[in-house]
Amino acid sequence: MRYAITVLAATVLLSACQHAPPPAAPAPPRTPAAIQLAASIDAYKSLVAQQIMAANGAYTFSGSLPPMLPAIVVLDLSVGPDGELKSVHVHRSRDSEASAAALAAVRRVPTRFPPAAHLMHSRARTFDFSETFLFNEQYRFQLRTLSGPQ
Repeated sequence: MRYAITVLAATVLLSACQHAPPPAAPAPPRTPAAIQLAASIDAYKSLVAQQIMAANGAYTFSGSLPPMLPAIVVLDLSVGPDGELKSVHVHRSRDSEASAAALAAVRRVPTRFPPAAHLMHSRARTFDFSETFLFNEQYRFQLRTLSGPQ
């Protein structure tokens, strides 16, 4: 019994002498597993449109477009070389409610868009393009880039 107490005391003393492991390095910031570079302007617009649709599931509709669209909004987007949205504004619209919904949809995207540097002119600071929002009667939208021919 005395031997067991001695072994236990020695174990406690030895464990107290051990150095604590160094603190773990902070985790690197989360980044997408793979950054997808678009091969063309159309491919880039498709990637951006997919991000907008993914961030706005509650505000979109699928299926065929109605014969008469109650609202169409064209937005001009400017994206930096790293995919950061630099500006967005309404290029054309006749419906202020639909314009506000389209602007909000773009701003709802939680991450940067894909990098655009490889698509930019050599001295350009932004990559500029437009996207058309097609609204139904419930003010849900599809994006022209993804909707296909009518």
